[in-house]
Amino acid sequence: MEIRQEQPEDFPAIYELVQAAFLTAEQADGTEQDLVVSLRHTAQYVPKLALVAEKEGRIIGYGLWTKISLGGKEELALAPLAVSPEEQNKGVGQSLMAEGHRRAKEMGYDCVVVLGNPAYYAKAGFLPASSFGIRLPFPVPEEYGMILPLGNGEIPQGMVTYAPPLMGER
Repeated sequence: MEIRQEQPEDFPAIYELVQAAFLTAEQADGTEQDLVVSLRHTAQYVPKLALVAEKEGRIIGYGLWTKISLGGKEELALAPLAVSPEEQNKGVGQSLMAEGHRRAKEMGYDCVVVLGNPAYYAKAGFLPASSFGIRLPFPVPEEYGMILPLGNGEIPQGMVTYAPPLMGER
């Protein structure tokens, strides 16, 4: 498996992959693939942090990190993270996160925020965001808001401001 930055020719395969991955997801609204398209057209899109996992010439996983504002600092959110149904539970998502977080740290970011299943994201080192004084701008169970400190500096506190598509504006 190779992890690399997405390229425009990957966009159709990424769209299909994200759609398929979220069809059976516990928490999904069915528009995650459209969210990816929308995020690419925002100032918060970071091309170096739009990653695909490829195996035998086929895209099997996708992770997208976009800029957020947190406590007056620019940090990152991970959304979405998607793995093709037949490749789930094989470490693809964890590998994508490890590479994305390595790149984010190299780029000088202090943390990554995610909204997701705590049992899954804790495996990658995510911790409850509320314990860092971080609040999400919409109502979700507190344990689903998580943060990964990247070790570059102090974690800012306050309300997360996401890219407009992540706030429901598309």
